[in-house]
Amino acid sequence: MNEEKSARLELFAATEGGNSFWGSEITHQGAHQTLLRIRDGFYRSSKAEKTLAQLHPGGAPALLESIESAGGVFITPGDVTWPTQLDDLATPPIGLIVKGKVDSLKSRSIAIVGTRNPTPYGARIASDFAAGFVDREWSIVSGGAYGIDTHAHKGALIAEGVTIAVIASGIDINYPAGNERLFTEIAELGAIVSEVMPGTPAFPSRFLTRNRIIAALSMSTLVVEAAFRSGSLRTARDAAELMRPVMAIPGPINSPTSEGTHRLIGERAAEIVTSVGDAVELITSLEQLV
Repeated sequence: MNEEKSARLELFAATEGGNSFWGSEITHQGAHQTLLRIRDGFYRSSKAEKTLAQLHPGGAPALLESIESAGGVFITPGDVTWPTQLDDLATPPIGLIVKGKVDSLKSRSIAIVGTRNPTPYGARIASDFAAGFVDREWSIVSGGAYGIDTHAHKGALIAEGVTIAVIASGIDINYPAGNERLFTEIAELGAIVSEVMPGTPAFPSRFLTRNRIIAALSMSTLVVEAAFRSGSLRTARDAAELMRPVMAIPGPINSPTSEGTHRLIGERAAEIVTSVGDAVELITSLEQLV
């Protein structure tokens, strides 16, 4: 591992994902120079002091050993395995830890997201749409959570396709615990992706920062069921900021779990779709306009 990638790994482990300040410094100064500045006291702020305190005493070798022991690999921008679509983000990840097939991150994919408490209708739609996209040789990206995420992942696996779970904890933590078997199956055919070190728990803020990765990895985002205030709406907003198509599945007009999707449709923040064919046609037509 060269000194630039080693520095990225040390900063990756010492900072929170999506930090715009450190992201900007690494972009303009390089990770190695940024790390030297932190150690030399160049940055006189509580943020820098906190980062300095979080630097691992064993450095990059100890961090890499921890990642490999958990069954992961560490990738950074510039690696041949890096999914370059992430570079469209305002604050791309410093790096990513991937467990499974790293090459799957570069596949043509769609994000399927939604509520953790779906109706039977929403669960069936998520699974059916995932399988339908897999039949067309697309990969499915979601967040590994209960609900729509789980049904999207399972739909892809049942169709013998590739699915990617972007999680908010370390790759060695099965969160939620009830999806332990699902995570194993995802890693066998696709990949589990994390922006934090092994052993790191999932905090609420980390779900929001990981949503931008779900949106950026995917060519488009499909919201199946979402309440009026739902984290999946954040993923849809992130996708829209990247100029990626956002689609939504309509539900019953009196269903609380569809209030968010109807809100997106009503605000014209998402296109309404009712079949996989509709969705593929929409994505293709918008691609041709770019």
